[in-house]
Amino acid sequence: MNAERPSVGCRHPIPTASAPASELSTLVQRESVNHPPGTSGVHLLEHGDAAFHSRLALCRAAERTLDIQYYLWEPDATGVTLMSNVLSAADAGVRVRILLDDVHVRGKDRVIALVDMHPNVEIRLFNPFPDRGGWSFRALTNLERLNHRMHNKVFVADGAAAIVGGRNIADDYFGVNTSANFRDLDLLVAGPVVRKFSRSFDDYWESPWAVPVASLIGRRLGGSGGDRYRWFVARRLGRRRRFPYAETMLPEEALRWLETVFLSLTWDKTEALVDPPAKVGGQEASVIQRRLDSLVASVRRELLIETAYLIPTRAGLDRLRGLLERGVRVRVLTNSLSSNDVLAAHAGYARFRRELLAIGVELYEMRPDAREIARGWRPLAFRSKSALHTKTIVFDRKKVLVGSLNLDPRSLAINTEVALLCHSPGLSASVARFMDAGVRPENAYRVRLADSDMGGGLLWTLDFGTRRRVYRHDPRAGIWKRLGAALIGMLPFEEQL
Repeated sequence: MNAERPSVGCRHPIPTASAPASELSTLVQRESVNHPPGTSGVHLLEHGDAAFHSRLALCRAAERTLDIQYYLWEPDATGVTLMSNVLSAADAGVRVRILLDDVHVRGKDRVIALVDMHPNVEIRLFNPFPDRGGWSFRALTNLERLNHRMHNKVFVADGAAAIVGGRNIADDYFGVNTSANFRDLDLLVAGPVVRKFSRSFDDYWESPWAVPVASLIGRRLGGSGGDRYRWFVARRLGRRRRFPYAETMLPEEALRWLETVFLSLTWDKTEALVDPPAKVGGQEASVIQRRLDSLVASVRRELLIETAYLIPTRAGLDRLRGLLERGVRVRVLTNSLSSNDVLAAHAGYARFRRELLAIGVELYEMRPDAREIARGWRPLAFRSKSALHTKTIVFDRKKVLVGSLNLDPRSLAINTEVALLCHSPGLSASVARFMDAGVRPENAYRVRLADSDMGGGLLWTLDFGTRRRVYRHDPRAGIWKRLGAALIGMLPFEEQL
């Protein structure tokens, strides 16, 4: 399944270590000297506005490099606004490398190729399909290639500051989509751990699965392309409705904004956990799964989990049972059938609900009308549907893991993933407060086992003090959706979910 990668290097020189430090790296260094050696600073990005502005600020503050790695980047209002600022950075001489998974690029080849024509921008596609254009029969039947994807989400500026977490680049990750938006979590990171994310980006960039766009589709455009990418971006920007966030920053404004944010960083020991690119070929095991297994085994009091997709598998269920038998509290928030955007993922999870509850897991499911969460969205999006996309775990309120991986076989065994592990009681407490808000009755259903005299089924409850509302089937999900999930759940595809 390896894609043959032509010998195409970066189109412009890579900045050397002897080059003068950028203002951003100097700012990070100045802040880091006030903290113990080897520690890195971390800042939570809970809401869409902070998540967007952090990416915008890194774009405009960068002077040397932008290394950007995503599973999905949509050409919608958010995506085009950020791309416009990436191009502005490239205009200023910043070397920009963008690595995208190919599964969501199909049908957007021309857009990607136009941006790639900028002399300071190079785009590569991870594990690309040889057939370009729409979804052909050959692509859909090439399951070995279709299944193995790069799910990483990393945004690194000047090798000094980075954003790591759950968000892709699209309107619904930043609270501006008018129909549906995600609850999600990112981390803005500064300090030594960023170098590890930079090195991991290089590993992916130079791997045989990363293929230059120019070798795949650039030649089909004909000619040099000139400034056609500018025309495309300008046209897309002109089509947007009023965008709720600042559309750009001057570099000096970006640095001032970051300097203020850096004052609130939590500095502690951190670990960059990145799966090797060869995981997609089955040649290497998951780095994150190995570390996660040891972390779960070390828990003594409490394990808090928030994950968009939960399919624990038999082995995972046994690990949780072992924790609960030792008296460890385990609480989980995941999507409900009505908030889940992937029906097959819900079907795989639903197989385990009764057993999770039977062994003592506290189980919550996101409400599609979670208004407390919607308060972090923009006014036009306030009435949109809520869904969960967060991927975070807190261990004994001493360590916290935030990244791109869900707790399902696809993330742990098939796709590549990235995460940041923070050994920080302070940050763990902040993330735990974020997670506590997610399970409040205005945001989530508590799932319980009914008593035997009520048939022994599942109950979804909302407890508001002295008032309780009870549902006897998946709330706010129609009969056809429930039937579809039940039928999919009967298929033997658990390891692919």
